[in-house]
Amino acid sequence: MKSTELCPRLQKSMDIIGRRWTGLIIYQLLQGPQRFGEIESSLPVSGRLLSERLKELEQEGIVLREVFPETPVRIQYSLTGKGRALESVIRDLQVWSESWITEEECRSAFSAPPQPQ
Repeated sequence: MKSTELCPRLQKSMDIIGRRWTGLIIYQLLQGPQRFGEIESSLPVSGRLLSERLKELEQEGIVLREVFPETPVRIQYSLTGKGRALESVIRDLQVWSESWITEEECRSAFSAPPQPQ
C-alpha cells in the first residue's frame, strides 16, 4: 500500500465515529444501558439528530436497541461488544483532549452553529 492511500477499514471507522455527536453518544453509553431521554438530556443534541445517530449506530452493530413489552413501551439503548471495543479509543481521545484542548476551545465548540453532516 502506498503511504498516500487510506486503508479502507480505517476510513470506514473514521466515517462512523467521526460523525457529529456519535463519539459522545458512544461515550455516554459506556456508562451502561440508557433510555433515549437519558441520552438526550445528557447531550446538547436535538432529539431528531440523536434518533438518527442511534439508528446509524444500530445499523453498524455498535448499539443495541431493546424494546421491552411494557405499558408504556420502554426502549433502552446499550453498546454491543463491537461498541464496547471502542472504549479504549474513546478514553484515549479523552486523555488527549484533556492535554491538548483548552477550556476556551471547548466553549466555542458547543456554542458554534452545527456543521452539516
